[in-house]
Amino acid sequence: MAPAPRQYDETDVRIRPGRRSSRPRTKIRPEHTDAEPAMVVAVDRGRWTCIPDSARPGDLDALVVAMRARELGRTPIVVGDRVGLVGDQSGGSDALARIIRVDERTSVLRRTADDNDAYERIVVANAEQLVIVAALADPPPSVGFVDRALVAAYAGGLRPLLCLTKADLADTQPTADPAVVAAGWHELDLPIVVTRFDRPPDEMREVLAGRVSALIGHSGVGKSTLVNALVPDAARAVGRVSGVGKGRHTSSSAVAIPLPGGGWVVDTPGVRSFGLAHVSATEVVSAFADLAAAITDCPRGCGHLGPPADPECALDALVASGGVSAGRLAALRRVLVALAAPSWS
Repeated sequence: MAPAPRQYDETDVRIRPGRRSSRPRTKIRPEHTDAEPAMVVAVDRGRWTCIPDSARPGDLDALVVAMRARELGRTPIVVGDRVGLVGDQSGGSDALARIIRVDERTSVLRRTADDNDAYERIVVANAEQLVIVAALADPPPSVGFVDRALVAAYAGGLRPLLCLTKADLADTQPTADPAVVAAGWHELDLPIVVTRFDRPPDEMREVLAGRVSALIGHSGVGKSTLVNALVPDAARAVGRVSGVGKGRHTSSSAVAIPLPGGGWVVDTPGVRSFGLAHVSATEVVSAFADLAAAITDCPRGCGHLGPPADPECALDALVASGGVSAGRLAALRRVLVALAAPSWS
């Protein structure tokens, strides 16, 4: 005879303990008034290498690896950002601090993959100047790229500086005369430094000293050669900065390298294109103190290019009244044309 089926009651029901703590959560976060101010010098796979303000200038042994605190969520943190650190800042191989604050940025170098990409990438934050590196020969200078880089500098609040490299190769090529190449930007008061492989970059070293400067340029223009001349042990410095913890420097990331005389140079990867989908013509013009007030009289949607595209642009009236030279406006408008040019030009 088969056994009778088992009868179940409440004692057979297993109650799984709750995973949540019964302790009420609070939205009050600590103020971290003792957080150590620092600058981010490298970023790699969810880890940020930082140099505390309390460290001696250029002391790479004081580098700290940090993670982003939970309360920051997905707040983007890039090279050059000023942050607040708490936690283990000993710099040991197993030490890991936390970034609990990202300070307001004074400038941003931004780009998109191309002009149709709505996703904006912040390459460097808080740089004082943008060094646009272009070769005078091998390869020949890309005027379009320089113009687009100028647009990014003006819109992001960085002081642009043009560095023309390989002047030693240009000696035998009259078309690569630095004065001829730079003539188009003369009216924009763009500082220009010329370097040669066979001479130390003393002038460039002087303009970089004590500042945070970002370098950008096409591959092959001599940017790495310039960095190596400015920082004799640049290879070791890059490895030390971005090799802390489990990170490593790759061609797809920027890294800040300390200069022997003080200051930092942020070496960015060589770029094939420089998208400007995030920039408007008004942002660019607003960077010029002698032009910014005039464009308030422009009609809505004015691209500030003048006739026939913008027949009512107020900048033309400013030239007619003698408020600005025609050459300066022409130079600016040539840069503005870069906004409509392909991003790989």
